[in-house]
Amino acid sequence: MPIEIESPEEMGYSTIQYNLAESSVRDRTIGQLGIDLSSVLLNYGHHRGLPELQQAICENSSVLKNEHVLVTGGAAQGLYLIANTLLTSEDHLVVVRPNYGTNLETPRGINCAMTIIDLSFENGFQPDMDEMRQAIRPNTKLISITHPHNPTGVLFSQDILDELVELCETYSCHLLVDETYRQLNFKTPLLPYLAEKSDLVISVSSLSKAFGAPGIRIGWIVSRDATLQHDLLAAKEQMIISNSVVDEYIALQILLQKEKLLKEVHNTLRTNYQITESWLQTNRSILEWMTPGAGAVVFPRIKESISVDLKKFYHRLHSHYQTVVGGGHWFEQDMRHMRIGFGYPSANELTIGLKNIMNCLKNCSIK
Repeated sequence: MPIEIESPEEMGYSTIQYNLAESSVRDRTIGQLGIDLSSVLLNYGHHRGLPELQQAICENSSVLKNEHVLVTGGAAQGLYLIANTLLTSEDHLVVVRPNYGTNLETPRGINCAMTIIDLSFENGFQPDMDEMRQAIRPNTKLISITHPHNPTGVLFSQDILDELVELCETYSCHLLVDETYRQLNFKTPLLPYLAEKSDLVISVSSLSKAFGAPGIRIGWIVSRDATLQHDLLAAKEQMIISNSVVDEYIALQILLQKEKLLKEVHNTLRTNYQITESWLQTNRSILEWMTPGAGAVVFPRIKESISVDLKKFYHRLHSHYQTVVGGGHWFEQDMRHMRIGFGYPSANELTIGLKNIMNCLKNCSIK
């Protein structure tokens, strides 16, 4: 996938000085978290996940219990397990786009029928529920969304979320909600997992985005569907049996101090989004955007009236300015779009990186 081929990890961090491509906050060290690993026994872990970790993931919910949580190797493995457990070449999927690539590419690999619902800038990247209803077929097994939305950070209206749940219950299909930005709620109250609303809703999240810990590869699937949980566990056991006990222990320690960590994260996001919003407003004759409601990204697009060599722009931005963003093609969108991550860079890096984007656009303009 382009999002992986052109990721900072693949391009080489040594070639990047201003990393605006990440959709997460800054990575942390174990030392910064104050975690001691000396007592961790290197045995096989609990197949469903460390019980204390499952409980922490439930967040004292009055609805969710440990048995509703399957701990996975990052959200990516969770999404892969769900697609391969629920979908076959005889089934049908409804998926919104733009989306995280895995939610499109894994179903394509399974060769199931797919109806893509394209979200539009003009509609504020909100799903058209009439279009969603019309897309349902007798063999529809899954509807797939991200919320908060990737790559825009837009929040869907509560009415739309309720209608999506109702739609799944009406047609007895599952609703997958990729909620990896959920705890990056720097503007709004934290929403409960959508999986609390129905046995047919599946929530997926991880520690990668909000806690700066993608290196431990811990995510989770939340579902109250006991049969689905059984099948997901069976699929997971075929891949890795259990997660790394080291990773799960670190994950638990992070969630035990999540209030302190998230307070720091949200403060950084507020500061950095103010910088980003001010830059967007200053350059509103060139760029247009939807204001994110949560997350650490914004998805502006270059106005059609601006003539620019887009391939040259992305290449030169990296090679000359040592700055990277997520091009629209990462999400099967026009390259005039770009995902800008404002949670990962420092305020100074962000300020310079944004300045570099505008200078590069001007240098790549077509006269």
